[in-house]
Amino acid sequence: MDERIRILGLDPGLRHTGWAVIDAQGGHLSFVAAGVANSTQTLPLARRLTELYNQINDVIASFSPDEAAVEETFVNKNPDSTLKLGQARGVVLLAPAQAGLCVTEYTPNQIKKAVVGAGHAQKHQVDMMVHTLLPVSGKLKPDAADALAAAICHSYMRVALRRMQAFTELAK
Repeated sequence: MDERIRILGLDPGLRHTGWAVIDAQGGHLSFVAAGVANSTQTLPLARRLTELYNQINDVIASFSPDEAAVEETFVNKNPDSTLKLGQARGVVLLAPAQAGLCVTEYTPNQIKKAVVGAGHAQKHQVDMMVHTLLPVSGKLKPDAADALAAAICHSYMRVALRRMQAFTELAK
């Protein structure tokens, strides 16, 4: 029987970073928890990033995930917003990596394709499939639902990624 893997999904954002934890065993998925890490908009950027980092570390400490999946972020037209989002994304990547987790990144289209079957699926289609796959997750905030979709995507993709890595090692 396949081993149980606990996956942390993360949807980076400076204001709101979604997080979700699932267990995957074979083809079976189980919802564990989900929520949003928030930063205080009135604080300086460094303090906001610290808030996000600490909250993500708390999630990692509480749920002990084995691996993490992070959604690659959308690039804004506003350079200042894009830079701040990139800094938040750096914190979101750093926290699980520093905790020793394998961190894999997925584009929004990869996540949509894995969850819905179409890379250009609409948001409501992704939400519907997330709730079909994990109905116990209930009504989630949008950022948490996106993080849950990233975790689901990783549960499907991780097996293929491990096989590719093993094949690459054999080919050397």
